[in-house]
Amino acid sequence: MSTPHSLRLGAQILSPMWAPFWIVVAGLAAMYGPSFHDLFTGIWSTDENAHGPIVLSVSLWLLYTKWNAIADNVKPEPAPALGWPLVVLALLLYIVGRSQDILIFEIGSLIPMLAGLMLVFFGRATALGLWFPLFFMLFMIPLPGVLVDAVTQPMKMAVSWAAEHLLYALGYPIARTGVILVIGQYQLLVADACAGLHSLFTLEALGLLYLNLVRHDSFARNLTLAILIVPISFTANVIRVIVLTLITYHFGDEAGQGFLHGFAGMVLFISALILIIGVDSMLRFGVRQTDATA
Repeated sequence: MSTPHSLRLGAQILSPMWAPFWIVVAGLAAMYGPSFHDLFTGIWSTDENAHGPIVLSVSLWLLYTKWNAIADNVKPEPAPALGWPLVVLALLLYIVGRSQDILIFEIGSLIPMLAGLMLVFFGRATALGLWFPLFFMLFMIPLPGVLVDAVTQPMKMAVSWAAEHLLYALGYPIARTGVILVIGQYQLLVADACAGLHSLFTLEALGLLYLNLVRHDSFARNLTLAILIVPISFTANVIRVIVLTLITYHFGDEAGQGFLHGFAGMVLFISALILIIGVDSMLRFGVRQTDATA
């Protein structure tokens, strides 16, 4: 009875000849441990960046599952000539980011670091097979404040405008001043967490994860759905603001700012997922109709 390649590879990694690999792993833990500790106790504990730990967890899960999927078919063929330059680049980014408190460099350096180490120890085939988990890690990197501020304000204005007009069309006594919605005796400020760049970033990650898990054969269908994720994300943000506004109007300010505010965050993801699945179903129907008439 033959031993699966993944088990054989696991036994090899645990052998003494793989000691350099585990030394590198320990070095990564020592280097990035303080960085992620700062994230968990700092920016990731805020509403705007609460998606960071989720993206990290999903990325690690994808790395694990995809590694198991390719371990039976891919033989390690180290490519140090390609890997070491990436490792050096990642080290430089980390040093600059950590010393200057530039999170996009400090945390972002983990991606080329992992890619480079995969090339050094396992080769191109393994690195290419794990490209999506590494790409998905981009969504956990805290965005620069200048970019967030520049993009978030127009987004909040657009979401506020859409929510106002939809609720007004439904007969609610609502008005708007900038990003402040006035409905009945209540005033609601559309915050960054409700309609900012971070929420759009999170929903983009959700859509791309859905695409990766579903794995359609049609390139046109994948590309169209990837493009439509942007308006889907905007629509989900509008739904979230409308839900919060209606909760406040019907149940009072305490309900809107209390437990139901967190529930509205779930509404954001649920509505986005439903919209993605709905659009995907329409695209699938369109592809079938096209194939049928071809």
